[in-house]
Amino acid sequence: MNYQALSALIKAKKSYLCVGLDTDIQKLPSHLQHEPDPVFAFNKAIIDATAPYAVAYKPNIAFYEAQGPRGWESLQKTLDYIPDDCFTIADAKRGDIGNTSGLYARAFFDKSAAGLDFDAVTVAPYMGHDSVMPFFDYPGKWVILLALTSNPGSADFQRQSVDNDTQELFETVIEKANTWASHEQLMFVVGATQAEQLCRIRELAPKHFLLVPGVGAQGGSLADVSKNGLTPDGGLLVNASRSILYASSGTDFAEAAAAEARAIQQEMATYLV
Repeated sequence: MNYQALSALIKAKKSYLCVGLDTDIQKLPSHLQHEPDPVFAFNKAIIDATAPYAVAYKPNIAFYEAQGPRGWESLQKTLDYIPDDCFTIADAKRGDIGNTSGLYARAFFDKSAAGLDFDAVTVAPYMGHDSVMPFFDYPGKWVILLALTSNPGSADFQRQSVDNDTQELFETVIEKANTWASHEQLMFVVGATQAEQLCRIRELAPKHFLLVPGVGAQGGSLADVSKNGLTPDGGLLVNASRSILYASSGTDFAEAAAAEARAIQQEMATYLV
């Protein structure tokens, strides 16, 4: 899915909601535990319930890797089940030396290799350009680079002053990454709890899409994120995970997820021009 198609999808659905499939097998409703693949059964129901309101889905790869081969199978079935008109993100946060990054990119982008064909993958920039560039070797695929995350520890490095105290490290990351690829292949992760920095990020990346986790259970403000981050093309994918997935722990979990996703989408529609 290219930049124009993603922008058109946001406008058509009046939504920039990304549903995070952080599916913890230990938190699934008890009635699903007897399914042959409880994780996929849960994900399938969540996708069916939220597809009218979401433009993207983001499986957090750790939740599937923790289940070993069974988890990888659940991930593959989940990805295959997501509607073709939705953007798909492998939330893997990979980052290593070049040849290893090349294999990570192959795992998530080359269906003939590992059975996966995501639109995008999250990547850590700490090791520099040669660790990121292999992900750009796949035409039509996206790199979503960690820039300013929502966790408290983000201040340990991302908010440190650099360049003789003229800017912070996350700003340097965005500026440097802009020399690697255009806004049509590169996004940035910006935590919703960092909404006060979005104006500055928009100065550095005026056209780029931003993946924004932290709305919902983590306390980020959708209103603030939307006010400071939306662009004429949309420009945002706002992720919600726990608030949707675990809106109910009973047999009505899918209906509760749909209600939560619908509420978020309806609020988003008021912010879109």
